[in-house]
Amino acid sequence: MHLSPDDVIFWQYGFITINLTLVTTWGLMVVMVVGSGLITRKLKTGLHISRWQCALEIIVTGINTQIEEVGLRQPQKYIGFIGTLFLFIAIANMCIVFPGYEPPTGSLSTTTALALGVFLAVPFFGVERGGVLTYLKSYLQPTFIMLPFNIISDITRTLALAVRLFGNIMSGGMIVGILLSISPLIFPVIMNVLGLLTGLVQAYIFSILATVYIAAVVSKPDKQT
Repeated sequence: MHLSPDDVIFWQYGFITINLTLVTTWGLMVVMVVGSGLITRKLKTGLHISRWQCALEIIVTGINTQIEEVGLRQPQKYIGFIGTLFLFIAIANMCIVFPGYEPPTGSLSTTTALALGVFLAVPFFGVERGGVLTYLKSYLQPTFIMLPFNIISDITRTLALAVRLFGNIMSGGMIVGILLSISPLIFPVIMNVLGLLTGLVQAYIFSILATVYIAAVVSKPDKQT
């Protein structure tokens, strides 16, 4: 039993490595892109819509509502980033029902990349909302003494995002592997069901935290005007 899908290597040449994490990540991205294209190619505005469009509208409306409740008054500006985060993590975790599949979120490299995406998105939206100077001044709030602490806070919360998601998904996979060796028929089924719920919860927590971080910096210009 291996701890991470990074340990499953398909091809390696020097420092270039193609492992299970890379394969499943790109596979999921292809499935999501193709799936979204197929679902949205025949969208309608009338009363009679397909079941796929109905499900899609429920998901989009739910994400928009959550974003707005956190404090972002124009959720349509942020749903592209936050919605993608949620759907990728949720789909990656829910695919554990397929035999032999290991979620890429069980790799620290994947969760770090997702956390870095949030790390870069926060100043992007902050600068877009209030400008470069206003965003940089936020690091001096409430006093200039807080500058190093605010910088450390940005770094530590990024690390926390990456490690939290990685730890929860990896530990779940290890428990399933241990129970599979003890009782191969009963416990793995139960754990996979719980894993689906845990995967959705982790996707929700990750995306909500990303929304909170963005909302915190986007709301600062309004407080200063």
